[in-house]
Amino acid sequence: MNGDDLADRVRDDHETAFSRLGSSKALYALTGGEMEAASVRAAAAADHHAVADVLDDWAMAEHGDAAPVFADLAEETRDRAESLEPDGYEPGDDPDLYDRLAFEDGTPGRVGGLLGRYLVVSEYVGQMVGFFVGDADPKAADEFRTLRSAVEDERDRIIDLLDDVCESDDDWDAAGEAADAVVEAAYDDYVETLESMGVKPKNVC
Repeated sequence: MNGDDLADRVRDDHETAFSRLGSSKALYALTGGEMEAASVRAAAAADHHAVADVLDDWAMAEHGDAAPVFADLAEETRDRAESLEPDGYEPGDDPDLYDRLAFEDGTPGRVGGLLGRYLVVSEYVGQMVGFFVGDADPKAADEFRTLRSAVEDERDRIIDLLDDVCESDDDWDAAGEAADAVVEAAYDDYVETLESMGVKPKNVC
């Protein structure tokens, strides 16, 4: 097992969830049905603030290879969150997947959970790029393409970090279970949010 293998396994095992989390209805859920530029930016900013908070906590608790990576990612994601904030931005509740991510207290589980987070957010950001393309806003579309590239680069850093921190089958099991749990939390939130808005998630492809 290695980081790439685990990422492939998580994608395969949650194929339906990822197909739906990468749909326009996922963006509809993230924005609370407000498919406007400011709401899309706010959703992206909220996500990045949430992961930065978790990473800050973990960077102080870790003492191995993961600590400097967590610290670097916390700084990068917080800076990016601030650049994404629309005028009048007011933070709300963190997305549910971050409650589940923060639950992890072992290094393999933390890194595996982050893998799940990056796989999910890659789907979200792809939809955000498409939104601004459709909104005929090339400047914002380019900004979110840059965001997508940054998310993908950070995902690859997490995949590499998995190879450093997982030294046994038990470590890989812990990482995989955490990744699964984070993806499932994101998907459950997606389903519950759409249902609360009167939308049937099972009809989303």
